[in-house]
Amino acid sequence: MNLLFLHQNMPGQFKHLAPALARDPANKVVFVTRRDGFDMPGVRRVTYQTTRTAQAATHHYVRLYENCVLHGQAVVRACQELAREGFRPDVVVAHPGWGEALFVRDVFPRAAILNYCEFYYHGEGADVGFDPETPADLDAVCRARARNAHLLLSLESCDHGLSPTQWQRDQHPAPLRGKISVIFDGIDTGIVRPDPAARFTLPDGGVLTAADEVVTYVARNLEPYRGFPSFMRAVPAILRARPAARVVIVGGDAVSYGQSAPDGQSWRARMLAEVGPLDPARVHMLPPLRYHDYLSLLRVSTAHVYLTVPFVLSWSCMEALAAGCLLVGSDTPPVREVVEHGRNGLLADFLNPADIAGRVAEALANRAAMAPLRARARETVLSRYDLAHCLPAQMRLVASLA
Repeated sequence: MNLLFLHQNMPGQFKHLAPALARDPANKVVFVTRRDGFDMPGVRRVTYQTTRTAQAATHHYVRLYENCVLHGQAVVRACQELAREGFRPDVVVAHPGWGEALFVRDVFPRAAILNYCEFYYHGEGADVGFDPETPADLDAVCRARARNAHLLLSLESCDHGLSPTQWQRDQHPAPLRGKISVIFDGIDTGIVRPDPAARFTLPDGGVLTAADEVVTYVARNLEPYRGFPSFMRAVPAILRARPAARVVIVGGDAVSYGQSAPDGQSWRARMLAEVGPLDPARVHMLPPLRYHDYLSLLRVSTAHVYLTVPFVLSWSCMEALAAGCLLVGSDTPPVREVVEHGRNGLLADFLNPADIAGRVAEALANRAAMAPLRARARETVLSRYDLAHCLPAQMRLVASLA
């Protein structure tokens, strides 16, 4: 079977699927991407570059679509070269989010196309306008609708879709949901697992263990979509309620989703200015960690806070559950799909820092009582989101399309 993967940032959500398919000597796997310098065993990487970016004069509703068309054109050129070499994919597995899947049907009309359907935007009822601090005016609502242009075209032209969660699938148009299967990306629970003997070393040389009271918050970037302002507003109350607690905050200062902070500040700087001085002996703000260190941090966590607006569910949420963390999550639809309050974690109001602080303090004050929740958190991943189940399901789906 010839397989073509498309994702601008290789490997993306296909870090397990592509190499697993490549391990079969009967398969030939090619991965078209913008990313250079990253390879996977048995997978041929083909890089592309766009010729330009969207013009500043382009209407701001359409600027994203123009960039997507440019990505799609660049992928067409890469695919034409593959075709000249004699490569004809049986199945194309594509993330359509940057436009790479827009025209692949026109280059390889006989290939089956499997789209990774990560999200579909709405002017209300999801991320847009959820936070009262960033209200959505009509312009934002219209812009959200326009953001779906390339996603809708790609979904219409694909043979089948794949979403990681039911809620993410259900954001897509009702007439097309029937062609989307729900299979999570998969968590390697052999690697992401509890370790009571874990130790996490802070930059100052201090060491945290599971015997300490440790509150953790981790995001790719510290920003409103992942509840960073709400969490920071909760931190002073957590410190007052639990004098022995240590808070470890991990994340960068870029913007992955949503808007930048005003006046060119980072959200980190803005929130530190708002909440005032925090004791550096108790609050540790770290840049993104190496994966091994990140797992060590999860393993020493007494309460791990995961907050998100109604948007894409992070891998870090599942990894925290798999590591046996006591998760304090936002009471928002993506999290509620995975976490049931009082059974395998605790839920708090995303918009209410006092509620978040109260849930964290509850977790810290009742460690023994929370042990069954931690065990059920890991069991949730083992039973529904384990790579050992998800990867074979993904592979069966691909094979069914060939």
